[in-house]
Amino acid sequence: MTGGEVLQRRERALVKGSPDVIFSVLCILLISLGSLMLFSAGSAYYEGNSFYHLIQHLKHLLVGLIPALIVMIVMTPRLGKVMAVVAYSATMVLLVAVLVFGFTSGGAKRWISVGGISLQPSEFAKTGLIMILALYYSADTERVKFRKGRFWSSLLYGIIIPLLFIGAVAVLVILEKHISGTVIIIGIGIVMMFLGGTNFVALALTGVSVFIPVVSVAFAWPYARARIEGLFNRGRDTSGADWQSTEGLYAMGTGGWFGLGIGNSRLKYGYVSQPQNDFIFAVICEELGFIGTTVIMLLFLALVARGFMLSARTGDTFCSLVIAGISFKIALHVLLNIAVVSSVIPNTGISLPFFSSGGSATMMQLIDVGLVLGCSKYADAQ
Repeated sequence: MTGGEVLQRRERALVKGSPDVIFSVLCILLISLGSLMLFSAGSAYYEGNSFYHLIQHLKHLLVGLIPALIVMIVMTPRLGKVMAVVAYSATMVLLVAVLVFGFTSGGAKRWISVGGISLQPSEFAKTGLIMILALYYSADTERVKFRKGRFWSSLLYGIIIPLLFIGAVAVLVILEKHISGTVIIIGIGIVMMFLGGTNFVALALTGVSVFIPVVSVAFAWPYARARIEGLFNRGRDTSGADWQSTEGLYAMGTGGWFGLGIGNSRLKYGYVSQPQNDFIFAVICEELGFIGTTVIMLLFLALVARGFMLSARTGDTFCSLVIAGISFKIALHVLLNIAVVSSVIPNTGISLPFFSSGGSATMMQLIDVGLVLGCSKYADAQ
């Protein structure tokens, strides 16, 4: 049974209800815990003001909360489809603009200043892609399925057109030399195609054919190749290229069962790289230990599970796909961030949702929550 068959249902009369309470509570818990841990992790990283990262994070939460509440309140399936076109179009404009007018930070040109605010368009691109693919597949789920006598038609509607949406975003992001962002965008796109009903075998072959060029490009760039090679040579250069991963593993291993206590991390003082951002999970492990870290991971699991549950109960196909896509996006970010910190995959910048600092990511995560809660108004109450 394909994802499309799981989601496919007769469109029934939609009854507007209230935003899902359980999803809301889980988000509030994660945002609150994230703010607390970000304050703890970032307090030692900015000289002169231990509250700097927390204040910045709260500002980003406030800026993201406003559009999130608006989206949650006004969201309807019809308006959501209009928003999908606007979101994807705006994303493409920003992705092109960042290549022309963007500024470089950390050796990468991924940011653009809009009205004095620094934005990272690739963060918005992930949700824009989810929404446009949800719109595309909600138009007609039957035409994308491979059936006897309809091979070329199914190839066009089930593979080629969706890949054009995905490829346009992925190419612009990879031009920013943003490998992790490209991989996440392609992963989201492939899952949305599966959920929309594209044949699994054809989809698997497509995924392989897409990821191979991305890996080839990664090896062509010295900094990316060095990180990939470093994954298979852990421990050989602990004071050089391998120090980030090594110190992250040390932090994870010193927490024990119950941790050192909130605020008591030792390795955040100049040892763990970016403790308030990419490697905040290492500080969580050190301060909260195995028990506390497990509780946070279970909260993420509950949030994602609730999202997919709401997706299955939503009567409108567009809203159902949006909820599923955003739920998968959250899950993918969590898994990849933990995989980086625990040295399972090459070291690359991937934030932990609701915990890591970062303006664009934080604002977009709240808007994602607003979209899910807005769409959840059309899910069966239970």
